[in-house]
Amino acid sequence: MIKDNSKDKLQQIFERQLEFDTFVHDLRKNHDKDMDTRLQKLAMALMVETVEMVTETNYKWWKNPKDINKEAIQEELVDILHFFVSMCLATGMDSDQLYNLYMKKNEENFDRQTGKSKKLGYKIEN
Repeated sequence: MIKDNSKDKLQQIFERQLEFDTFVHDLRKNHDKDMDTRLQKLAMALMVETVEMVTETNYKWWKNPKDINKEAIQEELVDILHFFVSMCLATGMDSDQLYNLYMKKNEENFDRQTGKSKKLGYKIEN
């Protein structure tokens, strides 16, 4: 794996994921006919990886807690990222668009909490 320090890290992730998705698609002859089917499969895979991450935690309040394996959780989070980025790519979203949409939504989330948003029901009333 070659790391290009001249590129943004998120851009590198998107490029590497596209390379991998193309490789798997060609290797396994996975030819989803439409974006809807592709997104459904990717969303299901993302949910399964999320469940795998949750099973690494002490979500069972009725059971004695276990030591948390931080490395295992991090590995599952990376798996989640793989499928998330594949979903972005399937919809034609690149790293710049994801970044811009994230920043816009993040600002809106702050505005909601401070009562600056047009969307009501978030601000904490004292």
